[in-house]
Amino acid sequence: MRLKLIVAYDGRPFLGWQSQRGGNTVQDHLEAAFAKVCGRRVGVQGAGRTDAGVHAIAQCAHADIEGNTLPPGRWLTALNANLPREIRVMKCSRAPKDFHARFSAKGKVYAYRIWTGPVLSPFELGRAWHLFGGVDIDILKAMAKRLTGTHDFASFAANRGTPVESTVRTIHAIKIRKQGSVVTLTFEGNGFLYKMVRLLTGAMVRCAQGKNDAAWIGDLLAGRKKNSFAAPADGLCLVKVVY
Repeated sequence: MRLKLIVAYDGRPFLGWQSQRGGNTVQDHLEAAFAKVCGRRVGVQGAGRTDAGVHAIAQCAHADIEGNTLPPGRWLTALNANLPREIRVMKCSRAPKDFHARFSAKGKVYAYRIWTGPVLSPFELGRAWHLFGGVDIDILKAMAKRLTGTHDFASFAANRGTPVESTVRTIHAIKIRKQGSVVTLTFEGNGFLYKMVRLLTGAMVRCAQGKNDAAWIGDLLAGRKKNSFAAPADGLCLVKVVY
């Protein structure tokens, strides 16, 4: 039986999604929970990696279960009983054998939250980038329009150690919303490179604070320059995986 999991987590205590030798990743904790229930190792495949400190509202993953007849609802209860409180399986359902959390995905939605007030609320600690000096919302929207579409985003990707087949991605929309002290940037695309959303956010903020201009963004898209201004992990959240 292939199970499809929708997983939410507060990324602050963990070293990201991807399994590591230290064992303190979201994937590691999910696999440990399965092992406690099944009595053996069960591999968990995620839709993509999130970095240390990055959150998720609806990360998607799948796992193959053999020789166990527990219905999906019972798996939901059993897994959550064996997970840290910062990780929760929100939904669990049976998936067809050809479903793959990563390779079946058509796109993703990320949200980045910025706090522009002079004092960061303690309830926003680790969940928003406290940006001193504020930002020009009109410039943010102009940069969002400039970056939307199909581009080679090589200048907005960090080096993960292994080259990717292509750095061309399509951003369907970048939505900007201001509510009180919080500015939220929502990115919808067919896929994102390593640290791409954080590098896009960092570049947009540089422009919205008058430190760079639209010509610099053009140079980045053309590959004439490399962006090194990444927004911190705190404000980033994986909102949805599109299938």
